[in-house]
Amino acid sequence: MRRLTTASALALAASLFAVPALAQSAAPAAAAPTGAAPADPILATVNGLPIHMSDVQAAANTLPAQLQQLPPDQLFPLLVNQQIDRKALLIAAKKEELERNKTVAAEMEAAADEKLEDAYVQQQVAPAVTTAAIQAEYNKDYANKPGPEQVDARHILVKTQAEAQAIIAQLDKGADFATLAQKNSIDPGAKNGGELGWFSQSEMVPAFANAAFALQPGHYTKTPVQTQFGWHVILCEGKRTAPPPALADVQDTIRQNLADAAIKTTLSNARSKVKIVLDNPDGTPETSAPPAQ
Repeated sequence: MRRLTTASALALAASLFAVPALAQSAAPAAAAPTGAAPADPILATVNGLPIHMSDVQAAANTLPAQLQQLPPDQLFPLLVNQQIDRKALLIAAKKEELERNKTVAAEMEAAADEKLEDAYVQQQVAPAVTTAAIQAEYNKDYANKPGPEQVDARHILVKTQAEAQAIIAQLDKGADFATLAQKNSIDPGAKNGGELGWFSQSEMVPAFANAAFALQPGHYTKTPVQTQFGWHVILCEGKRTAPPPALADVQDTIRQNLADAAIKTTLSNARSKVKIVLDNPDGTPETSAPPAQ
């Protein structure tokens, strides 16, 4: 088999992440033009058993998210070597005829059944989780609907109540809030004049949120507000009803909700088409089957 050059290996590594996880197709690929790279190149062979790019892609899709963040030129050779190890182990196991072992055979059959079940669920769920379905749910549940009430605020965080009271006294005499925040606040946002931006009530600890939402724009707290972080002086700069979230911000939630609903329907339909007979541990028959989860 040809040896991959560094350049070609890097190109293949880049393509590893250019194909979506579910982009595999059952239709046969068209023949590649003469001289063009094959659609699913062989990256290695082990005793003649090929390891294709699709094998490495499938392995990449099963990795934890943190490992998928590795640079392709580091991850690619690791995945190829993993596939080589698996082929070598498979060859060794077959030489031992382990598939004839009753326990192993039963486990292999159970694994095959589980894969078939998963494939059926994916086949049933996929039509319900389309781009059009996600857009429709977004239009129904989010688009053109007001979001939560929000406050735009600044704050000054200090360690003691006395410090906070001294800052309020300076504000009462006309001191600039942002300047005092830069000078006195121990919060990381002090360099920005204590600016917090827009937030909803649920995004802040209760004592802070209650005080901020009780203020009118242009007003600050006349008494210090205590939280687990220290003592706060809060300035309300504005109030608004938040705009609806963008589709990109909620599409993962919508996709998961659609998938959950489709899985539940699939299970319910499957159970409705079979006869279920349950026995108690003592051998007596159960009166009814448990509901689908």
